[in-house]
Amino acid sequence: MTDLDIDLELTDEEMHLYSRQILLDGWDIEAQEKLKLANVLIVGCGGIGCTTAELLARAGVGQITLIDADTIEMSNLQRQIAYVEENIGFYKSEILAKRLKQINPHIRVESQTVKLYESNAEQLISNQDLVLDGCDNFTTRYLVNQTCQQFGVPLISASAIGFQGQLFMVERESACYECLFPKEQHANENLRCADSGVLATTPNVMASLQAHHALLYLGLGKTPLKQKLMLWDGLSMKQRLLAFEKDTDCPICQAR
Repeated sequence: MTDLDIDLELTDEEMHLYSRQILLDGWDIEAQEKLKLANVLIVGCGGIGCTTAELLARAGVGQITLIDADTIEMSNLQRQIAYVEENIGFYKSEILAKRLKQINPHIRVESQTVKLYESNAEQLISNQDLVLDGCDNFTTRYLVNQTCQQFGVPLISASAIGFQGQLFMVERESACYECLFPKEQHANENLRCADSGVLATTPNVMASLQAHHALLYLGLGKTPLKQKLMLWDGLSMKQRLLAFEKDTDCPICQAR
């Protein structure tokens, strides 16, 4: 047995750490090993990214890459659970990476304190097993979608504003983000938490759902929200699933 083989196996400590997952009906050591081998990119380390990253780290996703160019502000502490007042002024991705390493020393975490541009998108996305988008601007969302489609990388996109959230998955030949939200109709960057407000719980609910879907996909290969939009309303506590189809005029799907 090579050193690589040993590295890919779960250690006794990992078996103990993940024991409650491994005990699940429908989840076993093989599913847990798949998590250990997975590479995941989290775009945005804000309200959604913080919780998603922490849940995946606790669950045992082996390689997590964080990208966010923002620094921590006082207003972030209301909902971004990885940060405290003494972190104000530091880069979000670096502080979050330190927290994840403290939570689970068995995983690898990398932080990038840069914005996602066309010039670095391929390098960051092309070799990932899954991309989780929780950023708060449309420009980045469209670029993430375009790059994931170009390189065939699955994408789970989550958003939260006010009392409401959305979640869906793009995978292989499915309809993409731009099929659902054509760029010319959804380019208003004022639709952000900083401008419209958000309840502390809303992004964390959507992050938990995003992380849950990620684990189902990485460990079991399940895609319950592929080409389906989940709408969550935090005032009525109602949840809806809406199926959507590929737009035959979508420039991203045509390019693919």
